[in-house]
Amino acid sequence: MEFLIKKPLVTEKNTLLSEQGYYAFEVDKKANKVEIKDAVEKLFEVKVDAVKTLICRGRGKRTAKGMTAPKYWKKALVKLKAGEQIKLFEGGAN
Repeated sequence: MEFLIKKPLVTEKNTLLSEQGYYAFEVDKKANKVEIKDAVEKLFEVKVDAVKTLICRGRGKRTAKGMTAPKYWKKALVKLKAGEQIKLFEGGAN
């Protein structure tokens, strides 16, 4: 279950979203919303309100033999219940 979440996504846009209660993670492509919700609740000990997922398209690389195929990955936007926060994104340890 812990292997569903690969890494947190800390960007400027995701930092602005975290003020509204949304946190972004790169997750396994085969994970569904229920599995992601359970994994975040167990790993960070918070209550999840909603999960939105999207498939992101990576970039291909130019090589001497042509272009490589792009790598696709899955992103999850997790909305926490009011009053909850993940300290990993706030600069503290959880």
